[in-house]
Amino acid sequence: MAEELVSVIVPVYNVEQYLPRCLQSIVSQTYSHLEIIVVDDGSTDGSGLMCDQWAQRDQRIHVVHKANGGLSDARNVGLDMMHGSLVMMVDSDDWLHTDAIATLLRLMHDTGADIAVSRWHEIDERQASEPQATLEASGHEVFSRQQVLESIFYQQAINHSSCGRLFRAELFDGIRYPVGRLYEDLAIAYPLYGRASKVVLAKQQLYNYLHRKTSILGHFKRQRTDVLDILDHAEQLVARQEPILMPAVRSRRLSAHFNILLLCPGGKEYDDITRRCWNVICQLRWPCLLDGKVRAKNKLGILASLMGKRVFTLAFHRLYISNRKL
Repeated sequence: MAEELVSVIVPVYNVEQYLPRCLQSIVSQTYSHLEIIVVDDGSTDGSGLMCDQWAQRDQRIHVVHKANGGLSDARNVGLDMMHGSLVMMVDSDDWLHTDAIATLLRLMHDTGADIAVSRWHEIDERQASEPQATLEASGHEVFSRQQVLESIFYQQAINHSSCGRLFRAELFDGIRYPVGRLYEDLAIAYPLYGRASKVVLAKQQLYNYLHRKTSILGHFKRQRTDVLDILDHAEQLVARQEPILMPAVRSRRLSAHFNILLLCPGGKEYDDITRRCWNVICQLRWPCLLDGKVRAKNKLGILASLMGKRVFTLAFHRLYISNRKL
């Protein structure tokens, strides 16, 4: 059987400190039939030149230089020019285990899955050392379409991220990341994963995810409420198309409103956001409390919310606040 071409899309913006490690992890993959699309999204440091230098070393690397348009725009450029039957997204400050693509591709072939996902090895940039993802674990788990959507919305084994997972390229037909919005992966999660008949989860850690203080989601700004709009829209879609998923979507909405409420600074400038969050929390807390699939963290938040917004905020500020992706 002929090897399938895998397109690896790497958006790049001002990451000269991290880019060599990322690209080295891709060109060193044990599965070598790759098309590596590196999209320089208007970098103002040395990243753009670094991309060109890497392209000179490896003919599989194709570089696009474009005006800054954000992560979604850069990924969409890669999707529009890819030729592979399979596609993977890799953020330019992250890196892959050497056998990541080979392992995920083998699982796709063995199980007939349309998407292959691995566990992440999460690293804080403040750590003195950076241990690598590992293949020590073994085995895999197969999810049906409904199971994977529930897992994403209940925030269980599989999250909504696009990074480090292998997709059948045709799943992206007619689907692109929303330009100018945060939580771009979550915005396309329902239509994208909803097209997959099966998803396989590798129990190995194949993707190294770096938490950075300067990341897009590292600080609060009003645009972070994009997550609320995205999940409101997801609920509307699910209500019309697949009501069986409504409890899961509502659990995810509750979690997002908890997080935004706690991340939001005080003051009248943000009164509209805190009021919106609190109203939704009060609306969703009882149905979610009675849902056996809702995660314990949310149920603790619900119980605290019953004592009022001030008590909830004081009790759960440290639990929910983090720089990680929601």
